Amino acid sequence: MKKIILIAAAFLMLFSCQNDQAELTSSATNAILKRTCASQDVLTEQLKADPALALRMNEIEDFTKKSILVNRLVNGKVAIPVVVNVLYRTTTENISDAQIQSQIDVLNKDFTATNPDFSSTPAEFAGVAANVGITFELVKINRKSTTKTSWGTRDAMKNSKRGGLDPTSPTTTLNMWACTIGGGILGYAQFPGGSLATDGVVIDSFYFGLSSAASAPYNLGRTASHEIGHWMNLRHIWGDASCGNDLVSDTPVHKTANFGAPTYPYVSACLPDHNEMTMNYMDYTDDRGMYMFTTGQKARMSALFVSGGVRSAFGI
Repeated sequence: MKKIILIAAAFLMLFSCQNDQAELTSSATNAILKRTCASQDVLTEQLKADPALALRMNEIEDFTKKSILVNRLVNGKVAIPVVVNVLYRTTTENISDAQIQSQIDVLNKDFTATNPDFSSTPAEFAGVAANVGITFELVKINRKSTTKTSWGTRDAMKNSKRGGLDPTSPTTTLNMWACTIGGGILGYAQFPGGSLATDGVVIDSFYFGLSSAASAPYNLGRTASHEIGHWMNLRHIWGDASCGNDLVSDTPVHKTANFGAPTYPYVSACLPDHNEMTMNYMDYTDDRGMYMFTTGQKARMSALFVSGGVRSAFGI
């Protein structure tokens, strides 16, 4: 079993991004070739602004570990109300209600193991492939016209005074922002323990829901599945370090992030010899290459919603 080390420095490593990013830019679109992440920069800024954040995250880890140890997890299914905040300058950025609903539909399939590609799970991992049992309900769509060409990762889209839209009832609602992020970033999430004023998930509008073929290989809505995994306390499967620790016992150790859609079996460079779970939502593979969570990941997510958990205000 992988050893869990709960020190503040570890959190900075847990969310580190890969430097080997590439973008393909045309006059019509800005298509990203590799899944990218802004979480380390965001976390670093949050830690500077709120020195108590590392302590709160350690407390959440301790609560999670204890809940899993005694099997004190959610008794029943969790239903997450969702508010989507759309910030647009162009008609393309002003994504339709149907596209927004398509994202909710993808999440409901991915988190209940009813996605058709779940059946592609290799037999080696079938015993730990999980129905997380969490569903999502779109309750409101907010829209706001803006003159901004891109929003970056400093959470301006979450603040009405900075031109964005404030989160709606963040203690009981998952807020998602759809906007042009820029910088080759598909999306980012705030992990449990951060400020309620910035709690939620940001997805670039070009990759929100079942988007057009021009958004491939990220046009199947899996960016949100990945980022909401972070919002529910999951780490990247490679632990953001060479052969690192994702704090889950039933995920194989990964050498680093995987890209594209690797063919199974994909043998790890981490010893002893084993196959990596490249089809896990918390890897960096293309949308078509990720289609499962594990029982251990489900337990981490579930612990957030039990009495005393950081997201226990969400109804069951």
